Amino acid sequence: MRMIAGRLKRLLPWLPLVSTRSLRGDFMAGLTGAVIVLPQGIAYAMIAGLPPQYGLYTAIVLPIVAGLLGSSRHMVSGPVAPNSVLVASVLAGLAAAGSSEYIALAVTLAFLCGLFQVAFGLARLGMLVNFISNTVVVGFTAAAALTIVASQWNSLLGLPAGSPHGWAALEHAFAPENLSRTLAGLGLFTLTVAVYVLIKRLRPRWPALLISMLAAGAVAWLLAAPRSGVPMVGAMPASLPPLSTPVLSLTMLRELVPGALAVATLGLIQAISVSRAIATRSRQPLDSNREFIGQGASNMVGSFFSCYPGSGSLTRSGLNYEAGASTPLAGVFASVVLALILISIPGVSAYLPIPVVAGVIVVIAWGLFDFAAIRRILRYSREETVVLVATFLAGLVVSLEFSIAIGVLLSLVFYLRQVSHPRVVPVAPHPDRPGQGLRNAVKHELPEFPELRILRIDGSLFFGAVDHVERALQQQTAEDRSKRVLLVCNAVNLIDMAGAEMLIREAERLQAAGGALYLSGLRDQPRRMLDRMREGTALTDEYLFGDPTLALTALLPDWRERTRAAALAVDED
Repeated sequence: MRMIAGRLKRLLPWLPLVSTRSLRGDFMAGLTGAVIVLPQGIAYAMIAGLPPQYGLYTAIVLPIVAGLLGSSRHMVSGPVAPNSVLVASVLAGLAAAGSSEYIALAVTLAFLCGLFQVAFGLARLGMLVNFISNTVVVGFTAAAALTIVASQWNSLLGLPAGSPHGWAALEHAFAPENLSRTLAGLGLFTLTVAVYVLIKRLRPRWPALLISMLAAGAVAWLLAAPRSGVPMVGAMPASLPPLSTPVLSLTMLRELVPGALAVATLGLIQAISVSRAIATRSRQPLDSNREFIGQGASNMVGSFFSCYPGSGSLTRSGLNYEAGASTPLAGVFASVVLALILISIPGVSAYLPIPVVAGVIVVIAWGLFDFAAIRRILRYSREETVVLVATFLAGLVVSLEFSIAIGVLLSLVFYLRQVSHPRVVPVAPHPDRPGQGLRNAVKHELPEFPELRILRIDGSLFFGAVDHVERALQQQTAEDRSKRVLLVCNAVNLIDMAGAEMLIREAERLQAAGGALYLSGLRDQPRRMLDRMREGTALTDEYLFGDPTLALTALLPDWRERTRAAALAVDED
């Protein structure tokens, strides 16, 4: 019995927190979550190119599995905008949106996405999300938002399925025979956006999406918008998520695996970002690998219940925490309430005009633009600006899944460029603070010692940085300069074999020229690597010092007097 209890506690570490009070808070939070996700689920499914009920199926199944198996007590998973638009991008051209073939592809994509995520979690690769910078996510999200807005062009004009696209859609919409329908669609779209903006400004805690959808839908019903030809969403089936089976044929895998990897990566980035954002407020410790497994399991299980790939929702997770949720049971309650709504009143969507849903989708897309982050990136970092623009343009011109790859690749290129060019800085004692270490001689305009070059290396000495550092050392010991060099290595965290071999070569070169290379401030790993490599070389123990000040005292016994004398000479001038 104890063994079972122990395993249950490891599987559900939040179980001891459950009490009558927590259940009450979780139920109220779940009720709020169900109200919030209802319009979002419909909108996100349509962004993904799926019938609206599939968004609700995803919002029912994924929160239960991800909540119970993940590490965050407050994060709510389900359909989200970035994943939805990426799903549409991956499946575009493979089948007609909304068709049975398209639905089968979306379900299979969810299974493959979950499989990747579980594999990453079991392999304990939770740290990999740290290599995808926030700039890449901001650029991708902006491209996704613009793609979402562009995809709603026909819907906000009230055009039925099969109508022309692009500029031809505009010409078709304003033809005399279609004008009344177009004006009705534009009016409903504008009303939806206006009500949403008004509610967010006056009552920010109210469910603005649901209120705007209901208000515009009521106006459409009062004005008999369907008689003007305005297309409607249509009634959803009154059933729980039906069973489905992923299609794992060789052809299907070849078409979907690259896209599934992109969707899985984006989903994990979003889930980890959301869970960390909530954890900063709840003070809850997180396990990234467990979160990977929870997200992956939810997508894999969801693929057998007609779900498409989802992730953690920042909006619903934040509201879940604010509403008083204590455990993942809040997500379970939200799913149960949403399932009851779907069973009891599925026909309500039959009165929902497509332009109204387009309005909801557009305001969701607008919320994806992180204007503060974009301004900050453009203002402070040239490299990050390049990553942002490249990711954004790749998402618009090529594909959204490719934009993530190009953004990550560029980020790594800039990072490798930075770490492979560690600074080699001339340093010297500061006359006013002789006992406080060595300072940048160029920055502080400090006098140097002509018979000893003191250089500080700001970075690791690995194979990618060896060539740059070696050239810098040779420049600093040119013909008209001293061949005695003291390297201050306090900032060198790593030395690999190539770095150690380079230091040995430089020591031998300087000794052959009548000089010497001294090292000081070596940390544990660099010292161990050098000790293994320097036996029988010119870099013997007498050239290694533990502290830069001790090295300076041993090599220049009168350095303090000379530093003070130089300071007095400057004052007299």
